[in-house]
Amino acid sequence: MPKFETKEKFLFNLLGREYTDDELEQVFPRAKAELDEHDKENGVFKIELNDTNRPDLWSAMGLARLLKNYENPQIKQYDFFSSKCFTADNKGRELHVGNRAKEVREFSCGFVAKGKTVDEDILLTLIQSQEKLCFNFGRKRKTIAMGIYRNDLIKYPIHYDGADPDKTHFVPLHMEEDLTLREILEKHPKGQEYGYIIKDKPVYPYLYDDSGETLSMPPVINSAYVGAVEVGDNNLFVEMSGPILKDILLCASIMAVDMADLGFEIEPVKVIYPYKTEFGKEITVPYYFQDSQSCTIEDIKHVLGEDIDAEEAKDALLRMGVYSVSEGNTIHITCPEYRNDFLHPVDVVEDVMIGYGLENFEPTIPRDFTVGRLTPAEELGRKVKDIMVGMGFQEMIYNYLGSRREYVDNMHIKGDKVIMIANPMSENFEAVRPSIIPSLLESESVSGHATYPHRIFEVGKVAFLEPSDNSGTATRNYLGFMSADGSVTFNDANSFINTLMYFLRVEYTLAAPEDDPRFIPGRCADIMVGGKKIGIFGEVHPAVLESWGCGMPAVVAEVDLDCLL
Repeated sequence: MPKFETKEKFLFNLLGREYTDDELEQVFPRAKAELDEHDKENGVFKIELNDTNRPDLWSAMGLARLLKNYENPQIKQYDFFSSKCFTADNKGRELHVGNRAKEVREFSCGFVAKGKTVDEDILLTLIQSQEKLCFNFGRKRKTIAMGIYRNDLIKYPIHYDGADPDKTHFVPLHMEEDLTLREILEKHPKGQEYGYIIKDKPVYPYLYDDSGETLSMPPVINSAYVGAVEVGDNNLFVEMSGPILKDILLCASIMAVDMADLGFEIEPVKVIYPYKTEFGKEITVPYYFQDSQSCTIEDIKHVLGEDIDAEEAKDALLRMGVYSVSEGNTIHITCPEYRNDFLHPVDVVEDVMIGYGLENFEPTIPRDFTVGRLTPAEELGRKVKDIMVGMGFQEMIYNYLGSRREYVDNMHIKGDKVIMIANPMSENFEAVRPSIIPSLLESESVSGHATYPHRIFEVGKVAFLEPSDNSGTATRNYLGFMSADGSVTFNDANSFINTLMYFLRVEYTLAAPEDDPRFIPGRCADIMVGGKKIGIFGEVHPAVLESWGCGMPAVVAEVDLDCLL
């Protein structure tokens, strides 16, 4: 979960008063936050957020905004979201996106923040907010990269385009050497860390002003001149880039309201695209794009189990900074500019719950009396575990999320049935596992030092796309096991399966499988029960072993336990 640090004095100034640790622990749940640590010696709070859907709370400004509003409910107006703010005084303050940007990282936007002198606390806070948004919400800069620049040194309009990586050059931040864009990826620490995002593209993202002065190479590094914001600056340009327009616009909105709460005056920048976007070719940023949402009073009562009327619901939403109106039995809300998490009526109900106050819900004793017992699936799973342990296997427990590289690339399969996460926080957890076998091979890949034979198994769930199901997916209970040794063969796996089925009292047959790249052809078999395939076992193909870095031959098996119920 996201964490951030803030100085006591800085947070208390934003909140308008001082709080004791006990008081903070009482109010933090309103923001789904908790006090992780209080470093009293250095006067620093370490705060953990328990919600990844609210990036607007990942800073002292966002946290203070919600807590202050909870105590004194009101809808704070941020006038710079109105297109009327882009007046004659803003003429020429534009960001022009070039045609070649689409080849690498197609969207960019930004705004100006001025009128507040940057001190050390503000500088550290802005840097931390930048990193949290780009690392957590922006998937380590893959979908969002942000740069803050010295606006006094910029000649408008600003230009964002794809540039030749071997001809375009500038002096990057924290260096004195003039390097080409490709050389920056090779020599600069940030280039080595984030260069993988763009290194294989035909052009690299490049941000520069109308005089040709470099601002940055997103998402890697700012220039050492315009991009070196220091204490004492009071006129800043904030820019975001990425492949998803709504994400960078939300990030811009969050940063704009945060900086406005710090005392900056926000001035919009008109962004002009050469291609049509979902919001048109010209967008004035900060830009309000959030959809409205609604729920009924019955929804609230049903989900919360509390007799809350429309006025109480509206008051609760107001404490959360959400404007709402009632129409008959329905509550309609207007999403705040810095939020984009109202995807369903239940999200409205959640804000009503928090705004109403968890302490105001009286606990009730359950009305139904039930006796707990194991499900048939759990009973079968435990029996299978006992049998596998009896055969000398060690039980393992694995994550249900992993990467496409683990579940598809290393297994040499197509992956057309793998469930992919739409917006994963990390590429290491971007897919739901469709099989236990990759997890077993991952363990083997790091266990070459252990004495052989290696015999491991897991009874757990797998999930995959299944068009015939109403949900479009299927979740099944599987057994997966692996035996690795220098002399292990198909016959060993066959013996393990035969023993398992004997003790489970299941009649089965074997059949030649369709081509399966995970196994050596002719050294694998389908497990058939009642004419239906319930599993597969065989010798792992050397190409798969090599992909995982396994040095010993191995046999693996996988059985759908739900088919045995």
